[in-house]
Amino acid sequence: MATTRTGASTAREGQALTPDAAAGPPEDTQAPPAPPSSGRFRPRRSPYAGAVTTGLAVLLAAVVTAHDRVPDTPWHLGSLVETLLPWTALAIPALTAAALLRRSRVATVSLLLPVTVWLTVFGGTLTDKSSPGGDLTVVSHNVNQDNPDPEGTVRGLVASGADVLALVELGPATAPAYERALAPAYPYHFYEGTVGLWSTHPLRDAHSLPIMPWTRAMRATVETPEGPLAAYVVHLPSVRVNSAGFTTGARDEALRRLTAELPAEDARPVVVMGDFNGVGGDRALRPLTRHFDEVQSTAGAGFGFTWPSRFPMVRIDQIFVKGAKATSARTLPATASDHLPVAARLDLGPAAPA
Repeated sequence: MATTRTGASTAREGQALTPDAAAGPPEDTQAPPAPPSSGRFRPRRSPYAGAVTTGLAVLLAAVVTAHDRVPDTPWHLGSLVETLLPWTALAIPALTAAALLRRSRVATVSLLLPVTVWLTVFGGTLTDKSSPGGDLTVVSHNVNQDNPDPEGTVRGLVASGADVLALVELGPATAPAYERALAPAYPYHFYEGTVGLWSTHPLRDAHSLPIMPWTRAMRATVETPEGPLAAYVVHLPSVRVNSAGFTTGARDEALRRLTAELPAEDARPVVVMGDFNGVGGDRALRPLTRHFDEVQSTAGAGFGFTWPSRFPMVRIDQIFVKGAKATSARTLPATASDHLPVAARLDLGPAAPA
């Protein structure tokens, strides 16, 4: 009996001396759990993020305000900026997103500056400036020398009710087709090279103008019931953006030759229309715009972009007048050309002597 108790006691003592049993229950050494994530993306703030966005906002406002001070060299940068100036509005949403992402109050408030400046410069362009009246409707259209549907294009132009119709980019294969299709509505016409003029009123003194080595400009007098109107049809050379910059040399030289012809006009009204491969705000067109009004800016609504016709981005097809008042201006529905036609209603005032 004693041996049995001694063995049991020894067994119990052995169990008591087991290291794990002696140490007692293990202590909880794990770190406390992390608080649950809110699920929100918290961008790392940079002390300079707001300053950069604010600086870009100020720069944008400065460019829109003082675009005429952007140097034109190198690469005719000034002309390029003025050509695309309305599209600076696209920078405002991008800057707004950056300011909100960085949660910068200063940057957000600074965006009021370019918004105010842009609306000051272009707000008037967006309003409708047309008025009733007018004596004559003129239409100008770059028909595209590769136009696959001259007859359909003519139907659209005739539907505009134009009294005087200027066409540019006529080709040897398409010009006779336009001549035939327009004959019933326009008994008077003159075309040479790539430009032509069709009219419901008699034409006289029609001739081409040597502004380029090949014929891309002409002049004629339109004998309207209100008196003679000097009409010029022009297609200035194309411009390109490439490694050499904004290549405008040929266009600008042709424009200089064209404007040299204009002072010879007397007090009669003058209209100059066609494809200028430049916008009215481009400094290169100032020899023309300082003496003539661009009808979209004085009697239109909106920017009136004309090219490319599927998604117009610039207004390079224009109508300029002097000695007459435009009462309305607009773009016409698309034809098979890559340009949209432009139209204007003109008030020629009292009859002028021939």
